[in-house]
Amino acid sequence: MEQQYLTVTALTKYLKRKFDADPYLERVYLTGEISNFRLRPNAHQYFSLKDDGAKISAIMFKSAFQKLKFQPKEGMKVLLVGRISLYESGGSYQIYVEHMEPDGVGALYQALAELREKLGKEGLFEGPKKRLPRYPKRIAVVTSPSGAVIRDIITTVKRRYPIAQLVLFPTLVQGDQAADDIVRNIQRIEELGTFDTMIIGRGGGSIEDLWPFNEERVARAIYQANTPVISSVGHETDVTIADMVADVRAATPTAAAELAVPVLNEELLKVKDRQTRLEQSFLYQLQQKNERYQRLRNSYVFKQPDRLYEGQTIKLDRITQRLIQSMETVYHQKQRTAQEIIAQFRQQTPQGQIREGQQQLKYLNQSLHDRMEQYMKDKEKQFTSAVQQLDLLSPLKIMGRGYSYTTKEQQVIKSVNELQPKEKIQIHYVDGIVDTVIEKITPAEEE
Repeated sequence: MEQQYLTVTALTKYLKRKFDADPYLERVYLTGEISNFRLRPNAHQYFSLKDDGAKISAIMFKSAFQKLKFQPKEGMKVLLVGRISLYESGGSYQIYVEHMEPDGVGALYQALAELREKLGKEGLFEGPKKRLPRYPKRIAVVTSPSGAVIRDIITTVKRRYPIAQLVLFPTLVQGDQAADDIVRNIQRIEELGTFDTMIIGRGGGSIEDLWPFNEERVARAIYQANTPVISSVGHETDVTIADMVADVRAATPTAAAELAVPVLNEELLKVKDRQTRLEQSFLYQLQQKNERYQRLRNSYVFKQPDRLYEGQTIKLDRITQRLIQSMETVYHQKQRTAQEIIAQFRQQTPQGQIREGQQQLKYLNQSLHDRMEQYMKDKEKQFTSAVQQLDLLSPLKIMGRGYSYTTKEQQVIKSVNELQPKEKIQIHYVDGIVDTVIEKITPAEEE
């Protein structure tokens, strides 16, 4: 059998399909040390990832590289997430990096990504968001009592809306016990049920510092809260799960306070403006009504009330005239119709019908008499013909020509075998009967 030789291109394409079709290579998590890295501004990044025993080429496209929150450096240990594929032109395999982070916090990032995916599928991020009350009376603040967050919130609320009451629920915002403390205070606020808005916040920090706000139990407590929640955790670039589940996310504690309350002076100005507009509108409406009242008062309806009915009187006269004309027209039409019906009745009186019936009866009697005469004549002709035919077939006719027949005891004798000597028989002629006695019988053979 002759062997078929492949081209290098065909073999490379086959291997590339193998790489792309392997489900284990679609998403690979690697850890290693960056090698051969040279920063390419505003471009794709090419480098290698190595450990003590091996090295793999890596490429990170510009769109993914721009999302990094740190600057990669030569020799830095990192965690990579990407897919493995084959570069056809060079015949070498490489990893296409989708995400990269410094080693040491990679487990937290992976846990965070998995929890985001889980809660996203359950709909906690896309659920209906509660609207913040426009004029809150009591605001609950869940944060540390010693941090800058509460001071910023107090300062902002006093400046903007001093009539609102702020209630601080001292909370641990960092450490292993922080998540439980946050959930406990959220539940306390819900049990009290006297707050219009809830602010959950803390300052910036690393992913480990912000981790309590990425806990699943904290996210579910926020989602289940009936009180509208404003989340302000970390800096503007930090987005925690608590921010995603909350009804409103604020970039900073100050922004959270600004979202929670309006500016009292501005609201008072709005009230004053609306009051002024309402007064002007009322005065305008009063002026319009007064002018209308004066027009109505000077109207002929009040000065000459009879004129109010002039048009209606004329209209009534016209309608009455049309009604009379219509009634006369209908009367004449009905009269003509009645005359036509009477004429039809006269043409169809019982006497006329009787006369017509008598004439028809007379005609039918005469027709019946004529047909009966004709019928009797036809039957008479048929009878005469039948008599003639019977006469032609009558035995008397035959006997008139000299024939006779013999009977014995009123039975016609058809053969000599029916007779015996000395028997009495009768011979029938056309003009009489002869009684005789048989003397001798001679059969036809003996003659």
